[in-house]
Amino acid sequence: MLSLKNISKYYQAGGNKTYVLNNVSLDVDAGEFVSIMGPSGSGKSTLLNIIGMLDEPSEGYHYFMKEAVHQLKEKARSALYKEYIGFVFQAYHLIDELTVYENIETPLIYQNIKSSERKALVADMLDRFQIVGKKDLFPAQLSGGQQQLVGIARALITKPRVILADEPTGNLNSKQGEEIMELFRKLNKEDKVTIIQVTHSEKNAEYGTRIINVLDGKIDSSRNV
Repeated sequence: MLSLKNISKYYQAGGNKTYVLNNVSLDVDAGEFVSIMGPSGSGKSTLLNIIGMLDEPSEGYHYFMKEAVHQLKEKARSALYKEYIGFVFQAYHLIDELTVYENIETPLIYQNIKSSERKALVADMLDRFQIVGKKDLFPAQLSGGQQQLVGIARALITKPRVILADEPTGNLNSKQGEEIMELFRKLNKEDKVTIIQVTHSEKNAEYGTRIINVLDGKIDSSRNV
């Protein structure tokens, strides 16, 4: 499903290159649940952003769904991302001026889905996440856990094949965090959604089927759980 070959990301300052990622190769199969761990500054979030096409590598080859991403123009990359990938962020990234309903609906508008179909899909998500009563509230009126549920509902509304999650429980208390991780496990097992998460938490990492440790911009180790 996904293959990175000799991926590097660096920033040039004068004649020096500062590497954030250095010659990383990684394959992820459909249906896997991969946890990426590593200390702050190790390059794990950059790795996730490159996988999700939010960032471009300086060198290397990136294949996703048999497409050579490194050869695609921005518009084609964006279309590929919108079709297959849902992103869940630590900081939720909800739009403050939109209600819960409107936040969840937004990706469907970008996909030019008809209004009646959008209504049905959003209603299904509100029901699934038990947030029907919150649909007219704004993000500021929700708890952190509720905001993250809305963020996940928004990521799932387009039925992505892959969910990329960057510290998805970082701003939540332990009970909320556990609920989110159980939800990911269910999505992976029952809906066969491929999940790649970046986490600091050993406990959260154990929800995955494989744990990859990143250190100083390189893959330090990889083990099956």
